Amino acid sequence: MSTTCVYPWSPERSFAMAKEAGFDGLEVMVTRDPRTQDPAALIELSDRYELPILSIHAPVLLLTQFVWGRDPRVKLERSAELARAVGAPTVVVHPPFRWQHSYAEHFLDLIAATSAEYATTIAVENMFPWKVRGRTLTAYAPHWDPTGFDCDALTLDFSHAALSGQDGLQLATRFGSRLRHIHLCDGRAHSEEGTPFDEHLPPGSGSQPIAETLAQLAATGWDGQIVAEVNTRRVRDEDERRELLRSTLEFARRHTAVPVEPERTAA
Repeated sequence: MSTTCVYPWSPERSFAMAKEAGFDGLEVMVTRDPRTQDPAALIELSDRYELPILSIHAPVLLLTQFVWGRDPRVKLERSAELARAVGAPTVVVHPPFRWQHSYAEHFLDLIAATSAEYATTIAVENMFPWKVRGRTLTAYAPHWDPTGFDCDALTLDFSHAALSGQDGLQLATRFGSRLRHIHLCDGRAHSEEGTPFDEHLPPGSGSQPIAETLAQLAATGWDGQIVAEVNTRRVRDEDERRELLRSTLEFARRHTAVPVEPERTAA
């Protein structure tokens, strides 16, 4: 479960909810909350709730633009350092914003160098074009779709796929062996006007072929990470939030279960 599922809750409440809902571990989104940046605090929570930290999401959102300063290279390196400190094998990062010229120019080299230095998988996430007053803006560089990037690992976010008018199953196929991380969520079909925002719906409530994608990956023995990243802010109470997260977890387990062939008896 990603801590974004219960944002802006504290890390401790995130761990508690993940434990109650039955998840195997957490992805920690680095935010302005200093506890998301403190390896000692995160390790203490991981030990107390017996939930490993499986991935760190770098502070690359607009709302975290001042976390760890303004230099995106520093943010990437500190995310990898945090991941190594807490034992997380993966760091999730977005493509650079187009106005981050120097970072965008050297992004792929920085990914490779940082991954090697910290022995961490850095998985670049698919994003989407921005629409403002009916106009499409180029917000990311080299592109919002990382399919053509020369990097070793990619993250597939189904809500972002929906918002960009892409098919998640086709994206997973194009990513191939570089697909190492999935943000499990859903979104509605793209339209001429675009969907209103990045929805992060529970899986199965939008238009993405999530069940088919998970089943296909499971059938091939895929061993990457699946992280629930659903929006729970509209729920009525904590019980409803817990049930929504449990149903998301159950969806993932159901569609990644590989049928066991019956044993053949000797004639």
